[in-house]
Formats: sequence, structure tokens, C-alpha cells
Amino acid sequence: MDQCLQAGLAGRRILVVKLSSLGDLFHALPAVRRLKTGLGVTVDWVTQNEYAELVECFTDVERVIRFPRRGWGSGWKAFWRDLRREEYAGVIDFQGLLKSAGVTRLARTGYRMGPSFQREGAGWFYTELAGPANRTRHAVDECLDAVRRLGLADTPVEFPVRFPSIPVVGGGRPRVALVPLSRWPSKNWPVESYGRLARQLQDRLGAMIYLMGGPGVEETAACEVIATQLVADRVMNLAGRTRLVEMGGWLQGMDLVIGNDSGPLHMAAATGTPVLALFGPTDPVRSGPYGVGHRVLAPPEGVCRGCRQRICRRHDGACLAAVTVERVLESAESMLKAKQHYD
Repeated sequence: MDQCLQAGLAGRRILVVKLSSLGDLFHALPAVRRLKTGLGVTVDWVTQNEYAELVECFTDVERVIRFPRRGWGSGWKAFWRDLRREEYAGVIDFQGLLKSAGVTRLARTGYRMGPSFQREGAGWFYTELAGPANRTRHAVDECLDAVRRLGLADTPVEFPVRFPSIPVVGGGRPRVALVPLSRWPSKNWPVESYGRLARQLQDRLGAMIYLMGGPGVEETAACEVIATQLVADRVMNLAGRTRLVEMGGWLQGMDLVIGNDSGPLHMAAATGTPVLALFGPTDPVRSGPYGVGHRVLAPPEGVCRGCRQRICRRHDGACLAAVTVERVLESAESMLKAKQHYD
């Protein structure tokens, strides 16, 4: 059966569906690399409008099809035209939701594979699933189920992405990026802790601090608060001032990235930049930075953690508040020392 599937796909064009979110796009990337190299296929990718420019940086992808998350007028017409332009040997959905499964059904293909973790009734739209559900492993490994189902070789995990080259400005090394906010309030380490950490990194290591974040009011405000506590000529506040792909370019020029469980940390890890990730309500086994050279700090045993709630039910953020500045600083110094020299 695997050989029949391989023969039906090999050397042809396939469609990948992964609509969102930022970190999840990177989780699917190693599977797409193995499909590309193992089958010799041409890969098109459907993603939401806001991530299209990012997916265009994935070097294994030939064409990006923009899914109109909002506005079903002209955006839907363009999406329908682009989706139906090609006939695909197969479509592989790495999202597993009703809307992504619907995309597979609209595409011109007779073969639709869904992920093991599909839900919302998405399974009705697929011709088969990649394998049985197993939520006790990393999301990257879940996506690789599709590769195993096709009987392809187990090659090293790669994240083929090429961000724009950014001449990283600002004096001195090490260069340390802080990403202080995520989309879930419960994931956020206290802003005051980031401020104390950044000042000590400056005082003890002479670090140049780069503050990263999106254009949202909370993110820009948090980074501004941190920036005002630091030595002015050794901090650069980039929050809200870069496009997503430009942020990737900055992150790949860092010596260390420190932040909460968020998409930019997966961007940094994909480029090989060491990541120090702070986890509380979510599980690093499933969504921690993938690969070697990274480190995760979680609350000590006995502290509330792993609730997977967007908003802290205790309203005190006890899990991440229990991760001390001293502990993060010690890990950051250790990771920077292990790097030994700056390229």
C-alpha cells in the first residue's frame, strides 16, 4: 500500500494545508521537507493571509495560496481561483480542523490525508488519516506521521526557511532578544521580571538587548516599559516595527532568544538560534523549541502548572511567577558561555 501511495504521488504536485498559527507552521515544516525530498514532489501550501509572506520564505514551497480568514467577498473568489488552478496528486492537511478539511475537499484531488489529531468532524472529509492519535509527543513528530504513512525514509529533521538578510545593528555582543508577550496571558512571565533580567544581562555580560513583539498595544507597551529600565545605547526596541519575516531575519542574528511559549521562539529555533523558553500552562513536550541547543524552564514541582488555560484560573499567574529571575539569568549565562564565541 505504501508503495502504491508513493507511486501515485512521486514526481507530481501536492498541496499542503496548514492555515495557522505561527509556531504551528514551523511544526509542519520538517514533514514537508521529507515529502519534498522523499517523493520529488512540487509543493503548494494553503495558509491564512497574515502568514502568506512567511510561508513564501519556506524554500520547499513553490506556490502559496492565501486562505481568506476574514472577508468572504473578493478574497474568497481569489482563493477559489488559486486553489482550483492545479490538479493535485494529493492533499495533506496538517491542521485537522473543519475549515482546513473543507479546503482539502474543495481542492482538485482524489487523495486527501488528514492528521492523527483531527477534530471538529474533519475526518469525514479525508480519504485516510496519517495514523492513530498520540498527543504525548511533540507537534513536529505528530506531523511526521504523514511521512511514515507513506513509508518514506526517516531522515534528519530540517527546517528549510530563508528569511531576508537583516544587517543586525547595535553595539556589542552577546546579542540577546527578549520576546516578553504571547497570545495567551497565562503564558506570560511578568514584565517586571523581564526588566530585571535584561538589566542584569547588560550589567553582567554587557549584552545588547533586542525587544521583539507584534504591533499590538500590549506588546508595544510591555517592551517600552522594559526599554526604559535599560542602558539606552544597549537596547533596541523593535516591537511593532518589523514585518513577520523581518523579525525572522533579526532572530537568526541573535546569540540567544528568551521568551514565553510563542511563535517567535519557534522561528528562532528553526534558524538554529539558541532558545531559552519559559513554560507554565502549556506542555514543553508538545510545543517546546525543537532540536538541540535549546533549554526550557518550568515552575518547580508543587506549583500549579500545565492547566492549558488561556486565562489563569487563579488570577495570579502563580506558575510563571515561580520562575525566578536568578534562575533564568543563570541559564542564559550558561547557554551563552556554551556558545563559546560569537560568529
